[in-house]
Amino acid sequence: MTEISLFGAFIMGLVGSGHCIVMCGGIASSLQMANTTLKPITVGLLYNLGRASSYMIAGALVASLGNAFAKQNTGFALSLKIFSGVFMILVGLYVMRLASSLKWLEKAGKTVLWQHLVKLNKHLLPINTYPKTWLYGMLWGWLPCGLVYSALTWTLQAPTPWYGSAIMLSFALGTLPSMLLVGQSAQQLSRFLNLTLIRWALGSIFIWYGIYLLIIASDRLVH
Repeated sequence: MTEISLFGAFIMGLVGSGHCIVMCGGIASSLQMANTTLKPITVGLLYNLGRASSYMIAGALVASLGNAFAKQNTGFALSLKIFSGVFMILVGLYVMRLASSLKWLEKAGKTVLWQHLVKLNKHLLPINTYPKTWLYGMLWGWLPCGLVYSALTWTLQAPTPWYGSAIMLSFALGTLPSMLLVGQSAQQLSRFLNLTLIRWALGSIFIWYGIYLLIIASDRLVH
């Protein structure tokens, strides 16, 4: 399951690239093109490094939480498998555009967390140094995103906080190609990933993985 989780997180990030371009691709592109004092490629890399850093911190925190609950309740790990299985099926349907099952998570994230964090934005502008670029990426790494939250459900089952971070790093690496591309290239990648055949093929991976988790959970319930 370890290898599948890392690979699955990478694929989830890759599949979600079109979503990433819409959500924060404009921010990354404007940073690279509008800045005249910093190298565009370095700006792009540091912004995405900051974003990945936030994902990894979140992964470690959620993994720690999952481990703490699992130690208190032996049935918690089984419940997590059921939860993750159902969630993966919802992600698959979301990727295939058969359901908007992740929208409510994004709305909840905006209400609980993002409306407070976004106020820090004013302290980082203008982006005229490399450290500010990295911090800006870290801030926007907390932007509410259903796909990020979906990847975080896997970290609940991570054996250690470090592995929770590894899952989220894999997810971030999957989103990296589209986030580093600017303009026409990013649009072409987005169009490819949004082809019906590609969306259905990749969405099916998540659905089958979700079913696999549910089968494991049901087998343990029986035995």
